[in-house]
Amino acid sequence: MDALRRINICTGLREGEALLQYSQDNGFPDGPLTVYYRFSRGAFANEEDVALKPAEDGKKLLRTHPDVERVRRCHQNDLETAVPLVLVGLLHTLTGPELSSAQLHFGLFTGARLLHSISYLGALPQPCRALPWMLGMGINFSMVCRVLYTVLVL
Repeated sequence: MDALRRINICTGLREGEALLQYSQDNGFPDGPLTVYYRFSRGAFANEEDVALKPAEDGKKLLRTHPDVERVRRCHQNDLETAVPLVLVGLLHTLTGPELSSAQLHFGLFTGARLLHSISYLGALPQPCRALPWMLGMGINFSMVCRVLYTVLVL
């Protein structure tokens, strides 16, 4: 049960971080970070977002902005990695790993994804974003190997 608790903590942290970036383009209301960038950069996605502005000013605000798109892409990337973490992590947990193994896998993955998001949003030069991504993929691969080994050998 300790490993299950660990994945719950790490998944909760990851989803909490993703909540800050919610993007309307993904079918969710904008989160605080997206709203900040939309207002500070004057870039809105929908006509109803600028309905209280004069028509001419509203049309100027219906545009994309690189910073808003960066937050949106970062959020999309977070969503794409959340599903594998939950599925593979749950399967890994069901194999009854040592607590230290579960802590290592889930803790490193969570840290790697947070570093990835920070480097993505901060537009840090490569390999600042690529290295945490590779670490996260390696951890997922390690958990998949553990699951397959446990299922096929036992």
